[in-house]
Amino acid sequence: VQLQASGGGLVQAGGSLRLSCIYSGNILSFDTMGWYRQAPGKQRELVAMLTSDTISEYANSVKGRFTISRDIAKTTVYLQMNSLKPDDTAVYYCKAQRITWVAGRRLEYDYWGQGTQVTVSS
Repeated sequence: VQLQASGGGLVQAGGSLRLSCIYSGNILSFDTMGWYRQAPGKQRELVAMLTSDTISEYANSVKGRFTISRDIAKTTVYLQMNSLKPDDTAVYYCKAQRITWVAGRRLEYDYWGQGTQVTVSS
């Protein structure tokens, strides 16, 4: 499984960017698809997540500004980012997860894409 993220760049505060993550396989085979970010000196954090039945979840800091979506035919997951703030500056990573149960134990398999830099200037 390979995930390829793109779409980052430099944008002024208040601007927009759309990140794309192309999956090498059928995105319906994953239980969750998400975007994470890591700013310098900080831990990686969840930004947005989409489940296989299209339930979405967002970090409080991005609610109302970011939207996660998918295009099954293009095997791509997007992150539309509007009203960007300097605090949104980070390397953004896409992640896919498969969940299986073996002998009553939940096993999670995570697949990460390479990061794409988003820089928001004030």
